Amino acid sequence: MSNDPEKFDSMLLAMAQQHEGGVKDLLGTIVSFLARKTDFFTGGKDGEWEKIVKDTFYKHAKKAREEADKIKKEKEEADRRLKDIQQKKEQERLARDFEPATVKELTEEEAVELQEDIDKDKKNKNENGSGDVAADTEMADAEEDDPKEKGKLKPNSGNGCDLEHYRWTQTLEEVELRVPLRQVLRPRDLTVIINKRHLKVGIKGQPLIIDGELDADVKIEESTWVLQDGRNLLVNLEKVNKMNWWSRLVTTDPEISTRKINPEPSKLSDLDGETRGLVEKMMYDQRQKERGLPTSEEQKKQDVLKKFMEQHPEMDFSKCKFN
Repeated sequence: MSNDPEKFDSMLLAMAQQHEGGVKDLLGTIVSFLARKTDFFTGGKDGEWEKIVKDTFYKHAKKAREEADKIKKEKEEADRRLKDIQQKKEQERLARDFEPATVKELTEEEAVELQEDIDKDKKNKNENGSGDVAADTEMADAEEDDPKEKGKLKPNSGNGCDLEHYRWTQTLEEVELRVPLRQVLRPRDLTVIINKRHLKVGIKGQPLIIDGELDADVKIEESTWVLQDGRNLLVNLEKVNKMNWWSRLVTTDPEISTRKINPEPSKLSDLDGETRGLVEKMMYDQRQKERGLPTSEEQKKQDVLKKFMEQHPEMDFSKCKFN
């Protein structure tokens, strides 16, 4: 017969619920049973029952202390991991949208032109604010008319989505998932399985809260999870493709409109030289696109083509189509 003390837990819990005085009354009932129905106190040598009680209580007290210390260490480790994640996010916050390998600074002329454009826009906004409202309304109407945008949700403040059982947010580099739990749990009570394109999250012995295919691939070795205060599960997923926004956490979730995502702006003065150059280039290209004008790369191609045409006036380019 297996000597498994946990197999009597349901019976003892039922007994405990009938003792209004709690553990003290429950213990009294058990000792009374031993005194009335067994020879526990009288069948052995003098002092033998005291030794059995002492050894048994100290044995389980030691286990209880070890378990409490283990839970404390797990919590400290979870807090440390969370702190590391938060520090990493803070360090990468300013440069998270950029790939250092493709950094390219603006020329002095482009920087001056960019600043002039910014100043003109500020002046126009102050003089006639209604123009921006009209433009925003036009853009909103265009989005409503686009069949691909119909039925999509507006992103939450973290560029993700608030759902019934969990909330997720994102940057270009990572996805953060928060799952509130309705009871105090330990890490070993949870099921969290992170695969390259699949995520499982739940409480052991209960139906999974999340079990689905992720919107895109993640780096398993750089994705982590921690349990905060026993009541909140935090999962960080490191994206493989750091140039795309996710429209949903898993494919069974409703989609958000990635057109309405609003990344947190950073101060140019806070960025290092290379990153600042890339930011300025991206800002310049974005403003050019909004005006229907060529981006810096497109302008360079046009300049090269123009120079080539000037060097070869004998050639007829009138029927050529250039993309």
